[in-house]
Amino acid sequence: MTGLPGYYESQSPISDPGGHAPALDGLPTDIHELCEVVQGLVAQPGWALVYGWTIAKEREEDLQLRFVSLMLERIVELDGSPLTTARAPEKRLVGNCRDHTMLLCSMLRQKGVPARARCGFGAYFLPGKFEDHWVCEYWNAAEARWQLADAQLNARQRDILRIDFDTCDVPRDRFVVAGMAWQMCRRGDADGDDFGLTPVNEQGLWWVRQNLVRDLAALNKMEMLPWDGWGLAEGMEDELPPDQVQLLDRVATLTQAEDALSDLRATYEGDDRLRVPSVIRSNGPGGGRVVEVLTLETR
Repeated sequence: MTGLPGYYESQSPISDPGGHAPALDGLPTDIHELCEVVQGLVAQPGWALVYGWTIAKEREEDLQLRFVSLMLERIVELDGSPLTTARAPEKRLVGNCRDHTMLLCSMLRQKGVPARARCGFGAYFLPGKFEDHWVCEYWNAAEARWQLADAQLNARQRDILRIDFDTCDVPRDRFVVAGMAWQMCRRGDADGDDFGLTPVNEQGLWWVRQNLVRDLAALNKMEMLPWDGWGLAEGMEDELPPDQVQLLDRVATLTQAEDALSDLRATYEGDDRLRVPSVIRSNGPGGGRVVEVLTLETR
């Protein structure tokens, strides 16, 4: 694991809390308690009806906040209480699994704990389906291993979904990283049509491909929004030219390797089909497909 934990110990331009860093310093150190903090700050619109929440349409703009610094700014704007205080639903940031993940990543990195966002598919939402999902992967120094933590699944969600595992140590067959999903489909062990997002009736190998490229970017500390598109992270084609398939086969292997940081970085940086450019396509809430200039330096 030489080099890997250390690389993920520092903040990325996206996970950097900016001026809100002091607010993170006083947070709990226990991973379960940190997840509870995140759950008290974010309201997931997909679960709103279960809780009887009404989320105003204009609040969906929260979902476009790519940077943790801006997410924290919005959280404090809605409610200036300490971050350890669970907000009322209407006072929470409207966010999804990626936002839960990025807040937890930022909190862990702020404490010097190596953490990274993983893009893939949850096998614990609908039977027989692999649903588009993000979790945080953090380094357990005591056991010298990476663990997956699902910061979105609060007690109510765990009960409804009948979760039978520790959501701060998610089994690898319950959350399938995108690289593994790609390999499963390529081997014929799984059908691409079982991967996607059932609520919007979108599935296919193209979804696995897009998540694979987003996972590669996240492992290079470019943790994009779930609907950000660029290069091989956009388009709904299942059939690809052989050279692109071979490239993605390599990416799938590298994103699961234990000691391939230099190759992972070189592959990402050296190919325009993989690397996040300065201009991306983002298809967020509301539909309309827009071109967005990604300005990491100034955010």
